[in-house]
Amino acid sequence: MSESKPQGTDAGNPRGLHFLAELANTVREDPGAGAAELQALLERHGGPPFRLTDADARELREATAEVIAVLDTDDPDRAAELINALLDRHPASPRLVRLPGRPWSLHTRAPADAGLTHWLLSTAALALGLWLGERGGCAWGRCAAPGCERFFIDTGRRTPQRYCTPRCATRVRVAAHRAQREDRV
Repeated sequence: MSESKPQGTDAGNPRGLHFLAELANTVREDPGAGAAELQALLERHGGPPFRLTDADARELREATAEVIAVLDTDDPDRAAELINALLDRHPASPRLVRLPGRPWSLHTRAPADAGLTHWLLSTAALALGLWLGERGGCAWGRCAAPGCERFFIDTGRRTPQRYCTPRCATRVRVAAHRAQREDRV
């Protein structure tokens, strides 16, 4: 399961995108992630009170492929194209919502007859679109550490983030330091 900590009331929570990154990582690492695991992920991130069935879990995993397609690009024009396509297919009305213990945030309200896929993809499109617009580029990516392909959300202000966790960054630095020492010997 993911090493990322759920983002709660801290100011670093970029519009629920940590939820999307964790969902994408979970589905990529376990393509058969079950209802209980996905239900727990939704609950950790303050998602709607869906009670997932096995069919819902399958639907959620399939819809996550569209989120992964956006997270997989570092081209802002391509990302905008993918996000706009999601917004066209899964429209929803934005509204301000205050979840327990959290500040006001913009969420989507899907039509009453909309299902889990519509909720996920309209929410993802809104969140990714706002983040892309605010940051001026794809402020997300895949970990650059060898052997790690996890997605992350770049919340930094200075240099672009390259690793999903400090652990991966440290692992790469230690390996580079060891290689440098061996070259000197």
